[in-house]
Amino acid sequence: MHRFSLFLLAPLCLLPAAAACAQGTLLVGNKSDDSVWRISLEDGSRVEVVDSGPGPHEIAVAADGRSAVVTDYGQQQPGSSLTVLDLAGGGAARSIHLGRHGRPHGLRYLPDGQVLVTTEGSGSLLRVDLGQGTVAQAIDVGDGIGHMVAVSRDGAIAYVSKIGAGTVSRVDLAAGRVTHEAAAGAGAEGIEIAPDGSVWVTNRAGDTVTVHDPDTLETRATLPSEGFPIRVVFTHDGRHGLVTNAKAATMTVFDAASRAPVATVALRPEGAESGQSMLGQGPMPIGVVADPARPRAYVAISGGDRVAVIDTATWRVLDYWPTGRQPDALGIVP
Repeated sequence: MHRFSLFLLAPLCLLPAAAACAQGTLLVGNKSDDSVWRISLEDGSRVEVVDSGPGPHEIAVAADGRSAVVTDYGQQQPGSSLTVLDLAGGGAARSIHLGRHGRPHGLRYLPDGQVLVTTEGSGSLLRVDLGQGTVAQAIDVGDGIGHMVAVSRDGAIAYVSKIGAGTVSRVDLAAGRVTHEAAAGAGAEGIEIAPDGSVWVTNRAGDTVTVHDPDTLETRATLPSEGFPIRVVFTHDGRHGLVTNAKAATMTVFDAASRAPVATVALRPEGAESGQSMLGQGPMPIGVVADPARPRAYVAISGGDRVAVIDTATWRVLDYWPTGRQPDALGIVP
């Protein structure tokens, strides 16, 4: 059973005039705490805590901001569930069990309100009906550790990065099959669709970002991003691509149109050097999300138990907000 910490839940979410609700909140998945924190975007204060399943790795927030889904990847033992959060009514979190589909990781909402989930344990891409709490479709994406997923704007096509194979796959969701698979780079992991429709993949062991044609997956460009590039997102104005580099403790900023690097942001909060991460000691920035309402981006500093707050007008770090242990997944609740 999931347990909410309700110390600020009533004033936060039940009173329409509450400042935190008006300003929005940030969801942070803490992998070593098996928890999700809800943080005020106004000042970084913690306003709610909910237990997730073991090892929360990714978070997706519904377009209406009323619910969110968390992949329970597991710790030493594989996880095989999703945690669904009620963000509007403050109801108890619930679990959706995925049966034989272990190690759920990549996660995206579809336009119809269902979600897509990659499951490393079964080499699948699942379509999950949140209302029914069931797996509605399981698509075989093959070997190679399908890890992250991105979805076309119309919800018809999904793209899956494979860490082990170093590839990117194109999946026709209506047909329920992989139509193309192409080389990206060693350790292909982060994936996102750019404003022009191209597919960007971060290749963590290759220190590159590859840009792919959305139909053929042909490589259009290869961009350098030193230091284990692990995630990529785009700002809401479509101007910039943001890539976190876990070993270098930086974020590379690219011009989305020209694909030229425009800035590198150092991400080393005080005390982070003593933090532990899966790569050893160091800050280790992973998850990144762009704020749709203000010129900011947020980066989870996994080894430092912090979230970096970045001004996207100047590319300066404004603050570091405390989190639980080993933060990774991030999501914004409007």
